[in-house]
Amino acid sequence: MTVDVTETINQTVHPAFQLVRQHHVEALDILVSEYAHKVTGAVHYHLATSHDENVFLVAFRTQPMDSKGTAHILEHTALCGSEKFPVRDPFFLMIRRSLNTFMNAFTSADWTAYPFATQNKKDFQNLLSVYLDAAFAANLNPLDFAQEGIRIELENGEPVYKGVVFNEMKGAMSAPSDQLYHQLAYHLFPETTYHYNSGGDPKDIPDLSYEQLVDFYKSHYHPSNAVFMTFGNQNAYDLQEQFEKLALSKFEKGTTLYSKPEKRLATPIQVTETYAVDSEDLDDKTYHVLAWLLPQASDIKLRLGLRLVEGILLENSASPLRHYLETCGYAQSTGPLMGVDDSNFEMTFYCGVQGSNAAHADEFREGVLNILQQVASQPVDQALVDAILHQIELHQREINGDGMPYGLSLILNGLSSAIHHNDPVHVWDVDTAIEQVKEELKDPMWLSNLIQTHLLDNPHRVQMTLVPDAEKSMKDQAEEKARLAEIGAHLTEEDRAQINANTEALNQRQDTPDDLDLLPKVGLEDVPADLHIVQGQLREIISNRHDYPLNLYHAGTNGIYYQQVLIEIPDEVVHSPYFNLLSILMGEVGAGEYDYLTLQQLQTAVSGGLGMGASLRSKVDDKNKISAWLTLTTKSLNEKRDAIQLLKLAFEKLRFDEKDRIIELLQQRKTRWISRLSGSGHSYAMQIASRNMSALAQRDYHNTGLGALNWLSNLVDQIEQDESAYDALIHELKAIHLKLLQAPKQFLLVCEEQFADALVEDIQTVWDHLEIESDVIEIQHLAQQNHNQDEAWLIQTNVQFCASAYPAVEVTHPDAAPLMVLAAYLRNGYLHSAIREKGGAYGGGASYDGNACSFRFYSYRDPRLAETFQDFEASIDWLLHTSQQPHQLEEAILGLVSSMDKPGSPAGEAITACYALLHARTPAFRKTLRTRLLNVTLDDLKRVAQHYLQEQQVTRAVVAPFAKRQELEQLGFSIQQVK
Repeated sequence: MTVDVTETINQTVHPAFQLVRQHHVEALDILVSEYAHKVTGAVHYHLATSHDENVFLVAFRTQPMDSKGTAHILEHTALCGSEKFPVRDPFFLMIRRSLNTFMNAFTSADWTAYPFATQNKKDFQNLLSVYLDAAFAANLNPLDFAQEGIRIELENGEPVYKGVVFNEMKGAMSAPSDQLYHQLAYHLFPETTYHYNSGGDPKDIPDLSYEQLVDFYKSHYHPSNAVFMTFGNQNAYDLQEQFEKLALSKFEKGTTLYSKPEKRLATPIQVTETYAVDSEDLDDKTYHVLAWLLPQASDIKLRLGLRLVEGILLENSASPLRHYLETCGYAQSTGPLMGVDDSNFEMTFYCGVQGSNAAHADEFREGVLNILQQVASQPVDQALVDAILHQIELHQREINGDGMPYGLSLILNGLSSAIHHNDPVHVWDVDTAIEQVKEELKDPMWLSNLIQTHLLDNPHRVQMTLVPDAEKSMKDQAEEKARLAEIGAHLTEEDRAQINANTEALNQRQDTPDDLDLLPKVGLEDVPADLHIVQGQLREIISNRHDYPLNLYHAGTNGIYYQQVLIEIPDEVVHSPYFNLLSILMGEVGAGEYDYLTLQQLQTAVSGGLGMGASLRSKVDDKNKISAWLTLTTKSLNEKRDAIQLLKLAFEKLRFDEKDRIIELLQQRKTRWISRLSGSGHSYAMQIASRNMSALAQRDYHNTGLGALNWLSNLVDQIEQDESAYDALIHELKAIHLKLLQAPKQFLLVCEEQFADALVEDIQTVWDHLEIESDVIEIQHLAQQNHNQDEAWLIQTNVQFCASAYPAVEVTHPDAAPLMVLAAYLRNGYLHSAIREKGGAYGGGASYDGNACSFRFYSYRDPRLAETFQDFEASIDWLLHTSQQPHQLEEAILGLVSSMDKPGSPAGEAITACYALLHARTPAFRKTLRTRLLNVTLDDLKRVAQHYLQEQQVTRAVVAPFAKRQELEQLGFSIQQVK
């Protein structure tokens, strides 16, 4: 409901702002108020709710017209000191002096945003003052631009490029999916800002000057070009009082940027581009993609209609276009770009495949167009339309907030519309648009006509074939070396002296202590006294005459229920590499009388999907044992009870007779795993380094690590060529499935209280009888080689990921808490400066892992190797042999307690509480750990650093480019590589 504020709203509006309108989103129970700043025109959307977690975001329309990374580097540099807070690193310092539940900054294709969230009112005010000053009064020191963006230094007399964003983008652009997107955008958007890489292309970043950065700041970071968004239980008047006092009152009316439509292609185009692959075998490594430029995202009815089109074509494996792409025979998997993207000014539609060859380009295009023509030639089945509408309603109602604060998720969903001067209320409240769409759906050909108009008859279509190039990495490196050599050849002695002077000035700035009294803070006295833990009820379910626990949690889930089955995983199963493969199949292959296509359609119609996974932890008191639970999951609207029956059917009657589908799913798993490696290099490095430090660490290394990827690749090759190998695979999967059917169970239900009894009764009825064979099938045990050598794995990347690990204790040990604080202490006090600021890596730090029972150091997107390992060791010496400041301990503890106290979604908090109990992380244990953290002393840190780090043997690991093999061998690493 939208209210005419000029007639019916009787409230106090801040004198600097005008209230434009208010709208209550019933599905979310949120009151959206839109305001405009009278002088500058800055827009403020306030999402009023009862939530204690308050969120702030300010975003600017940023439209770079090159790939120098101006917007991205500015995002970093703006957070390096401002007028009121002239310290070198207020952003990272405030992370340590805060109880925030989220702090970050984002650079998108055409906007830059600065968000934070916290539950503490004092903390909110502190962060707000720092963020507003950073955004509207940034100092932009040239040395910070050099550190965060790009600079030249001399090493052995030769020039080299350095800079955090430069190395970040080298790492980001080593992923084939990123190369695919940016090379496609280059052709799909001939003239507008989307033609360029807003994050920065490493080839172009060195062309950016400090003066260009400052000019971009002046032309883009103005209130007239800004969108403010807030969420929570604070008063809009009070927020605007701070906006005005801290920032807006200093400004007059400025320039507002507007997006412009792209120049349209007269006819479709076909292009071929290359991406780097460090392998001699280039077969089955090509990407094919088709992309269409669509109308502006401001048409909410069309936007929702195209979302329906996406659902009809791609929602699941039974959808015609996805089915074709998955079964075409000339590719291993669907591509990373699929469906409608409505985040830009004009929408786009993508579809593609990966793991193919260039020769199939015409077949791919004709196959896709044929499917579109078939769908467009006839009415779409109404049942299918209803199923997609069900998914849209489910998504609209669901309260997220487990990975990112719920309020921030809502804000980011609406931000793109606000940035493009459209109405974000339409994104938050789709009910009106759904009603409009339902009117259009009375025409049975409406969706078919949308496909005809916007895909088949749309000439603005780009087909790109992205082929692997084994020489590209070397070519790119040679080009960079040649460019630096050219620079070096023309450097005068005066130039060299200036470079060295700049380097020394930056070093001095990095080593100069900040005056922390300039920054606001919260302290341990502001930490809540107790840890909030959701409490549930224990009921019982009878299945096959056995009583099993049902964990019931009442929560405000907005009309959705979450139902899970929790099964104790036998030890022999959890160690089997085949176990992970079984989880890929459930819900994706057929079950009982349904083939996989029918089962996929049923899932879309009645549930939010079916899932199978594992929740694994080290035993709290014995790191040589694993606490392991299988999780069968579904969710649905309260009136869609069939999801409960479908979950049981998909698990109990899982079919192993769909051979083509099973091979297809394993092939997809392999291909997508390979394509995601470079984004998780630090996680793999830490996993490798700590692989022998607990039973769970060893299991994960062998079953989910890079070696497991090679094992899967070999398995896929074998089962495609050898019938007996396929039969052996199915035998193992059936054996594991039977063991799980026979294992003890628990149930979990999260729902609103008024629906609980009926849902519990449904679960009881569904699970009353479970068909279980009495056979005993032995599970194969694969030989595993364990060694403690330093190990390096070579993958397709342009940067390194380094890790060192030391054996540590279980999480219940009294030393676990000081080890947790030690990790934060070393990161804040030494590693951030050494690895990120001075070393140029995108990130680095330390962590105690209670599952691996190890203490790990790590770096992320790192240009260095040996020097990083030296920094890891130097951080220990720094703690033990230099004087320490009292505030450092408080900051380390604050960050840990803030993370522990971070709220989740109502359902997420309940599920977390249940899983904690399953793994013996009881409320008493969790509260004891929190108390121990608050009581850690500096002497505790020194004691555990000496005992667990200085006196123990370290294991090192690296994930690195193939070109680093020789250097790694010289450093003593055992070399492995992804095949």
